[in-house]
This record gives sequence, structure tokens and C-alpha cells, in this order.
Amino acid sequence: SAVLTTAVALASRAGVRPGDAVLLLAPNCVLYPVCFFAVTAAGAVASTANPLYTPREIAKQASDARVKLVVTVAELLPKVAALRLPVILLDDAAPPAMADVTLYSDLVSGADESAYRRPPTKQSDTAGLLYSSGTTGESKGVVLTHRNFIAAATMVTSDQDERGEPPNVFLCFLPMFHIFGLSVLTFAQLQRGNAVVVMSGFAMDSVMRAVQQHRVTHVFCVPPVMIALAKHGRAGKYDLSSLKFIGSGAAPLGRDVMEVVARNFPDAEIVQGYGMTETCGIISLEYPEKGQARQFGSTGTLVVGVEAKVVDVETQNHLPPSQLGEICIRGPQIMQ
Repeated sequence: SAVLTTAVALASRAGVRPGDAVLLLAPNCVLYPVCFFAVTAAGAVASTANPLYTPREIAKQASDARVKLVVTVAELLPKVAALRLPVILLDDAAPPAMADVTLYSDLVSGADESAYRRPPTKQSDTAGLLYSSGTTGESKGVVLTHRNFIAAATMVTSDQDERGEPPNVFLCFLPMFHIFGLSVLTFAQLQRGNAVVVMSGFAMDSVMRAVQQHRVTHVFCVPPVMIALAKHGRAGKYDLSSLKFIGSGAAPLGRDVMEVVARNFPDAEIVQGYGMTETCGIISLEYPEKGQARQFGSTGTLVVGVEAKVVDVETQNHLPPSQLGEICIRGPQIMQ
């Protein structure tokens, strides 16, 4: 497979060793998940970064994560030049006069899988080092293990399994460097055997066209996209009959927007969820009936395997229902 071939090449040709950190700095593309899975298969740690970061922000993350190798695209090479690290270039554009730049196609060409012995990997080993959005201060590295990703994937897809659904088709325009796009969409859905249609970003006509062309069943998005769907209506020139699920996360979504989207897409479940980088993307999900929501504006109930309580910020005492406080979460998907 492409993942195994890439893992072999990273270990035998790029010198990646178990525990090494590899920086993934690229827009959404088919090779992004291949490289993520290959890095973790080699026993190394994948650290994803926002392509919009400045060179200074990238350097800070690379230093904090102790990165040994960078995987990127030609367009972003100037942002990593000062790191003086080996670079794997995903696109086939001719690299500029930079030392230690290798094309991905050259890296994997002729890689011999037969002699490769995968390093022993435990579920408690670190798989990803993602950086938080910095809501409460500077962005911090979030250590996520193989067990965290496996648990989150099971939680995210449990509703499909309970219903006995055949493989679904998911549309991914959310950035894969973010926990939402990486864990909830890419990792979770691929492990279940669902198809993931990859887009580099959101554009309404392109999304509608992709839904029609690939018979997309599930779309995960963020509130600004939900607002666009509310304004856009059913986009009559497209056949969207395959779409049965529209989910929103990453930020709160108002009841009024959810109601409009539910009217515009009466055959789809309109869902809101809650998660964080620190919880590998999942804490709770709402499971409404088609065309309506059980309680618009709610992020639903805790997914199976998650425990939560609300405590007083000052005393840490457990609070009764309908009181404001700090949410404490426990579960197998929680960061280390």
C-alpha cells in the first residue's frame, strides 16, 4: 500500500526513527493522510501545522516539537528554509537550490517493503503532536497517542455501526492539519472503510458539484459554512439527494441557523458536535431525526465512553444541573 511504501521510504531513506517528530505542512491533498499514517506506522510522531503560519510560527512549533524532517509543498518551501532540516516535497515541482530537498516520488520509488520490519508500537505511544488554537494563551503541543486516535475513531463512527450502514462517502474540505479534519473526518472515516473525497478548501459551487458527482452522504463543516448553506438554499441546479448528514463543530452554532439549514435540506440530519484538540476531536454529538433537531443549539449527549462533570471554577466542587462552571472530561480519547 502507499502507506507502507512511504513508511519504508521514510525509515530507510529519510532516516526517520521511532519517536522522531515529522512536521506536516501542506494543504489538503490525497498524500496528506498517506504521510500521516506512514509517519505513525514508522513509529514516529506526526506534528501538523497550519500552512498559513508565518515562518516564525512554524519555526517555533518545529523547535518545540523537536522536528527532524519536514513534509511540505513547493509553495511553502520559503517558510521552512530557515529551519535547515531535510524536506520531502509532495508535489513534483522542481525544488529550488536548497540542500536536503527530496521529491516524494523519488523518495518512494523502488522502496523495498520485503526487508522492512515495522518497529513495535504500543497504543500508549505518541502518534500525533498537534498544536492548540491558543484560546487561553500561546498555542501548546497536544500529545495524542495511538489509543487516543483509535478511541476517537470508534466514538465518531459508532452511530453508523449501530445502524448497520454500508460504507458512506464523506466530503473533506476542512483542513487536515486541524483535529476536526484529521481525526473526525480522515482517520475515523477511513478506518471504518468510508470513502473520503478530498478538497483543498470550501467554495459553495465546488462543494455542491462534488456532492452530486461523488454521491456524497456526509458533510462535516464549521459554522461559517453552515451560514452559507442557510443562505444558499438547496442549490436547485445540483442533485443533492445523496446527502443525508450535515454536521457542524469547532465553534458554537446558533439555533436560527440550524433551523434554516434543516428546512433547506429536509432529507439530511442536521447535527452539532463538541470536541477539542485535547479530546482528539470528540466529546459529544447530537443525533436528531431527519429534517429536524432534537434541541437546536445543543451539542447533544456525550458519546459512548466519555464521562463529564461541571465543577465550580474556584472550589472545584461538583455543580448541580443548570449551573455555570468548568467542564471536566474523562475518556480514552483524552490527550496525555
